[in-house]
Amino acid sequence: MSVSQPGGREVLAGLRGVVVAGVAGCLLAACGGGGAGSGVGEEAPGQDEAGEAAASNRVSIPAGVRSNLGITFITVERRHIERTLRVPGRFEYLPNARREYRTAVAGRVEVLVEQFARVEEGEVLYRIDSPGWREMQQELAEAGSTIRRLEATEATFDPLWEAHERHEAILVEMVTLWEERVAQLESARDAGGGRTEDIAAARSSLASSRVELAETHERDAELDAQRQQTAADLDSARSRLGFLMDSASAVLGQSRAELEERVEGSGGSRPRWATIEHVAIRATEGGLVEELGLTNGSWADQTMAVLTVVRPDRLRFRASGLQSDAGVLRDGLRARIVPPTPTSAGRAVPLQDTMEGVLRIGLAGDPNDRTLDLIVVPEALRAWARPGVTAQLEIVTDGTASPELAIPLAAVQRDGLTPIIFRRDPANPDRAIRMTADLGKDDGRWIALLSGVREGDEVVLDGAFQLMLATSGSMQRGGHLHPDGTFHQGEDE
Repeated sequence: MSVSQPGGREVLAGLRGVVVAGVAGCLLAACGGGGAGSGVGEEAPGQDEAGEAAASNRVSIPAGVRSNLGITFITVERRHIERTLRVPGRFEYLPNARREYRTAVAGRVEVLVEQFARVEEGEVLYRIDSPGWREMQQELAEAGSTIRRLEATEATFDPLWEAHERHEAILVEMVTLWEERVAQLESARDAGGGRTEDIAAARSSLASSRVELAETHERDAELDAQRQQTAADLDSARSRLGFLMDSASAVLGQSRAELEERVEGSGGSRPRWATIEHVAIRATEGGLVEELGLTNGSWADQTMAVLTVVRPDRLRFRASGLQSDAGVLRDGLRARIVPPTPTSAGRAVPLQDTMEGVLRIGLAGDPNDRTLDLIVVPEALRAWARPGVTAQLEIVTDGTASPELAIPLAAVQRDGLTPIIFRRDPANPDRAIRMTADLGKDDGRWIALLSGVREGDEVVLDGAFQLMLATSGSMQRGGHLHPDGTFHQGEDE
């Protein structure tokens, strides 16, 4: 209702009286003035004590009052008010936060995890009943059989070569003997003895031995060629088996050593890959199942997406800064991610539950919005950080200047034109000191305090307005406040 309407001032005054009376009643009840049901355990003050309390700038805020009024506190901290740039942004996953699992072979898929479930490294995510895997097993078996056959063939070359060398030595000896025999017969003929038939037979035997010896030399070349061909075939078969094992390792997500390990079974010892009936895909790292691309029993072609696992701890913050601020922005500046601005419904995240990081400026700007991407990877994540959650990025553009004592603007209330804050009494945490705030500059969310508080002091944040209403008009006039927050009557000394 507007105060310009007839009776408007009286209505507003009445409403204010109702609010003040309610808050004051809450304060009195919590301080023990409400009788036995107050639950504070303090005796009701006498008339003189009540008058002294009314004249003081201290307000009793025991646990009951703090609970009823929703009072919270914020710690006074040092901040660069004038040199802090604040821009809005949101959390998003880092590029390496997601891992997609696809089918390496076609087959029928059985998913073993639920969406949003947490999985650990090595846990089976899904199984595939794949004819392609069985064909690969057959190829592996054939490659192994080929290698064993070639190894057996290669093993026969040494004894065969030894026998061939012995045969060659015998032929050399026979050629030598026949040459000597022919020479003896020719000497006897020249001396007038010997028969021509014997010489001809000896020469024929010598020629036959020489032909057989030449054939053994030819056999040497053939055996050497066969040995080299077998070695080449064996190398090729081993390479093929290695490639097949690498393919099987990629399909199954297991190392070659694990697949080649011998396993005892009913049919004897076999390599592990020969005993695998289904392709079981395991998580390479822990995380949360974000999406399921298939349902149980679906037939999946090769390279079809089955599910996606994300690491919720791999987040970054992307903010949009104005291109006009490019002159003060640079890589390496310290930045702070602060919770979203609270609403009237309550403050779900404490203002000082922040995250620190180093600023990185995006490679390109947006010519339409005239903004720059500002990226910060938090050094330590808070519980409220989630992808898509909006927040604000505070960038200190000049860290060489001295920071100032500051509190949130929401902690400052106005009693008429006078700024009021409530400092928690360091000597008594169940009491607050009403103070006239000595304010400096603000950045739209935080404001500097020039005097009256120290770093580490606590100031009322939520509930400050109710305390201001309860104490408005009851403060002693004509007094002064000392830097420690105490109120004294009389003029300043």
